[in-house]
Amino acid sequence: MGDPKRSGVDLSRRGFLKSAGGLAAGGALGESALSAANSGLLGDGVERLSGEVEIELTLNGAKRKVKVEPRTTLLSALRERIEPPLSGTKEVCDMGSCGACTVHVDQKPAYACLLLAVDCVGKSITTIEGLAKGDELHPVQKAFCEHDALMCGFCTPGFVMALSACLDAKPEATLDELKEACAGNVCRCGTYPHIFEAAVAAQRAKQGAKR
Repeated sequence: MGDPKRSGVDLSRRGFLKSAGGLAAGGALGESALSAANSGLLGDGVERLSGEVEIELTLNGAKRKVKVEPRTTLLSALRERIEPPLSGTKEVCDMGSCGACTVHVDQKPAYACLLLAVDCVGKSITTIEGLAKGDELHPVQKAFCEHDALMCGFCTPGFVMALSACLDAKPEATLDELKEACAGNVCRCGTYPHIFEAAVAAQRAKQGAKR
């Protein structure tokens, strides 16, 4: 039988006892955390929520009360819990990889599928339904219509929200900056050339309005 130390494995009694002690300590810590969770506390005395809770969200400038579970995403709240539903925010990948559910949270683009509704209390949320001002479309919405920058339309709201956030913050944005702004958005129909044409047209319109 070969020497265990030569094979890189310490099979000594001391090594075995140290490993076993580490496993036992890890198990005790796991049981302690589980006990705390079951008691309704999660570290530092933070209360664990369960069941449905009523929260108030600021959606497109209006206060809306909605009942959600603590695990409910903002995307699910918009599409399934709000009456009438704000279904313009699309559910596609539901894992933050396609950008179809992009909304504005405090004027910044965010994926609604990666946000918990309860974490959005006190923040200003704008969806595609609230982007236009009355009958006046946002320059990005108008440019998308004029340049036929959509095909199936499922990704369109996300692109519009990402690009509008960019242009609202920086009306002089370059084409490269506009492309970067919607780099996290995916169009499976491949209408990117028209999308970028629309983005540039919207940028020119914003610049003209600024002058």
